[in-house]
Parts: sequence; structure tokens; C-alpha cells
Amino acid sequence: MCLIVLAWRPSHTQPLLVASNRDEFYARPSQALAQWHDAPGVFAGRDLQAGGTWLGVGQGGRFAALTNIRDLSLPQGARSRGELPSAFLTGELNIEAFLATLRSQRQAYSGFNLLLGDGQQLCHFNSRSGLTTVLEEGVHGISNADLNTPWPKLQRAKQALHACLPDPQPEALLRLLSDNRQAADEHLPDTGIGLPSERLLSSVFIASPAYGTRASTALIMASHGSWQMVERSFGSNGSCLGEVELHS
Repeated sequence: MCLIVLAWRPSHTQPLLVASNRDEFYARPSQALAQWHDAPGVFAGRDLQAGGTWLGVGQGGRFAALTNIRDLSLPQGARSRGELPSAFLTGELNIEAFLATLRSQRQAYSGFNLLLGDGQQLCHFNSRSGLTTVLEEGVHGISNADLNTPWPKLQRAKQALHACLPDPQPEALLRLLSDNRQAADEHLPDTGIGLPSERLLSSVFIASPAYGTRASTALIMASHGSWQMVERSFGSNGSCLGEVELHS
């Protein structure tokens, strides 16, 4: 589970703003945001169980981020979805070529949404449909359905991001990611996991004893190629474990 809201405005001096929560079981080992020792120029958190990532930046303005698709009817894939952002960030294929290869291999992974950027364009790929969307300028979001599916938490997060646009700062992006309000039952999606779980997962920031938001990330990319990224890490019941700030 994850949530990503972003502002893509290619004509602006800050063309890409991203606010993202990574939701996962607290017991799954992870490494906080850092430059990868085995891939200089890649900056991302890392899943230490499977080796991949959920969000990161690479050389030449590369950006990649991932969410899963919450649909119990989809088959479970044998490979880790986290290897997809990693492969793009560490590779040399352009977006079109990368997605052309992935399209024929997507059944190897459980359902996912993948965002890929290169500083010139930003694309979304949905594994359930196999379709690629080249994002138009504006505010967009993904939770665990399709691009811009109007789940309550995604709508709230997108509205909060709109309010940040006049003066985007990492602290404001992180603040919108801390919203722990749950949606009213009548507005919850029905994804087959039962009402108590739908309630728990309906907030932007999720906290419980075993599962919740593990990392909140704010990313601001500039048109000349520099970027600023701040990540806050969390443990059981939403306890804050630390913060990392990196610049290029």
C-alpha cells in the first residue's frame, strides 16, 4: 500500500513536486533514504527483504515511484514489484523502451502502478490494464487503484498539495502526509478486505500495531536538474524514528 500525490508542471522552475507515503508491515526490514553504495547516483530508500525500492531519483533527472493495486482478484506475481523502480533508476533505457519491455512481463508481478520520469516527461503505467498515460500538467495522485481514482484520502491529499503550490516547502509536503483522519464508512471503497481494514487504510497516514506508514517522502525537483528530498521514517503505531534530508 502507498499513496503518491504530485504536481507536474514542466514549464515551471520546479517542474516536479512529490509527496508520498510508503505503507508496509513494520516487521519488514528497510533502509532509510540514502545513496546506494552499489549504484552511485541513485538515491532512494531500500527494501532489505527483496532489495528494491518504492521511490527514488537517479542520474539525468530520472524519477521512479510505485504503489500496489488492492484487488484480490488479481493473481499474485512471483517477483518483487520493488525491482521495477530500481531497474529504471539504475538502467539506461528511456521511458518508452522500459515500459515496452515491462508490458510483456507485467504478469510476473502482483498488481502495481508505476510512475517514471526523466525530467522531460512523466508517465504512469497500470499493470492491470497494461496502459501507459503520459501525464498532463497539473496535480495528480495514485493510491491503490488507478491514476486519480477519487478515493477520499487521495482527494484530501491532492487538495492539500494544491494549497502548497504557491510556495512548496518540504515541511508543508510532509505535513499533508501526516493526515490521520479516516473516511466515513459510506465513502469507503470496497476492495474485498472487509470494513475494519478499509477504515484503517482510508487515512493518508496509517498507524496500527503491525502495519502502517513506514516512510513519508517530500521531493522537490528543479528545472536545472537539482533536487531536494526529505524522508521521515516511522515505526509501530506511527512513532517517528528519524529524518533524512538530501540535496543534489
